[in-house]
Amino acid sequence: MMKAGRPQRGPGGGPPDRAQRNFTDPDSRIQPVRSGFIAGYNAQIAVDAHAQVIVSQHVQTNAADRGALKPLLTSLRASLKVNPKEVSADAGYCDEANLAHLARRGITAYLATGRAGKAQSSKTDPNRRNKAPRTTAMAVKIRRARWRSRYRLRKQTVEPVFGQIKSARGFRQFLMRGLAKVKAEWAMICTAHNLLKLHKAA
Repeated sequence: MMKAGRPQRGPGGGPPDRAQRNFTDPDSRIQPVRSGFIAGYNAQIAVDAHAQVIVSQHVQTNAADRGALKPLLTSLRASLKVNPKEVSADAGYCDEANLAHLARRGITAYLATGRAGKAQSSKTDPNRRNKAPRTTAMAVKIRRARWRSRYRLRKQTVEPVFGQIKSARGFRQFLMRGLAKVKAEWAMICTAHNLLKLHKAA
């Protein structure tokens, strides 16, 4: 889609929904992957740091991760009747709205503000600091703690679970079509993961 000589963008930075059409699965949207792009869905999980049990899961069509944080926390609260004490997440989830939401819920946040090794510096230009004070404060918080930061736990908490689902169990793509069916399929995959964790712990 073009307007004033420039391509229009959706909320996640990709093409707007109306510019995308998949005739075999109209609900799917363009998602970036290592090899390029696919028409698919963005599946999310929240994982317990102690036992690697999935405590919340979510599927969305938007490729941008930041929109998944609130639904994951809402689902977790509904299931466990309590907010987590702290949350770690990568830079895809970090924006002013999410940081404000975590603060309102009294959740200690450790959200990366940039790619590993390229986190936002405290020497950010003053204009940007004024526009994103929570993000700037988060960058300083993570940088000051360095290797002691709780953020480092993210990679050893959620990444192994995705690895187990993809590699150990061979789940590489959804078999169903349509958002409702894909959500049900992802819920089954997450339930299977938790049952295996419980079986091994018994």
